Amino acid sequence: MRKAGQVVAEIMAKTREFVKPGVTTLQIDKIAREVIERRGARSNFLNYYGFPAVICTSPNNMIVHGIPSDYKVKEGDILSIDCGAIIEGYHGDAAYTMAVGEVSALASRLIDVTEKSLHSAIAVMEAGNRLHDIGREVQRVAEAAGFSVVRKYVGHAIGTAMHEEPQVPNYWPGSPGPKLKVGNVFAVEPMVNVGDPDTIELDDGWSVVTADGSLSAHFEHTIAITENGPEILTLP
Repeated sequence: MRKAGQVVAEIMAKTREFVKPGVTTLQIDKIAREVIERRGARSNFLNYYGFPAVICTSPNNMIVHGIPSDYKVKEGDILSIDCGAIIEGYHGDAAYTMAVGEVSALASRLIDVTEKSLHSAIAVMEAGNRLHDIGREVQRVAEAAGFSVVRKYVGHAIGTAMHEEPQVPNYWPGSPGPKLKVGNVFAVEPMVNVGDPDTIELDDGWSVVTADGSLSAHFEHTIAITENGPEILTLP
């Protein structure tokens, strides 16, 4: 999983370098495909329930699962890119949101808070702590900034499949959940909205947007619980 995580880390780095005003999200997908092929990996997104690409590209008020297309990113957009890879049957999964050129102060703060909520959650991923401590941290950081946390879409355990049980909510669901154990691996992925947490799925059957049209940001890492604390497998 460390190997798969490093492929995912490279996809994130290469796509981030490539994104600029005028680039299409389909061109960004091509960059990701080149990394996967060069590293001898397989995509865990491509053909997943029919998904047609190796990354998800979700601009502005799109939360997750955007399909790469001829959409040209423009100055002032924020763009979420979700990517994954498989090495020797094991999965990595991560996402980030970036500003395209100069963005509004609100958009910049949303990106910053969402990333901070992820790292605050990772900090409590110690053996013996509870699974739902993770979401409590995400919710605490996001709501303290005046934002909301998406409820319908959550993180997950990950291993020989991309989505494994248990799910990892990005909020406190009212119970502590199971204890975290050495060897557990989770994909933790805060999705934070400027406005309400409600979502709408578009007619393409994949793309999910905020119900009120407000901006949304998405960060994700694959994290292993080790004897020495949390290890982020999708960092370069």
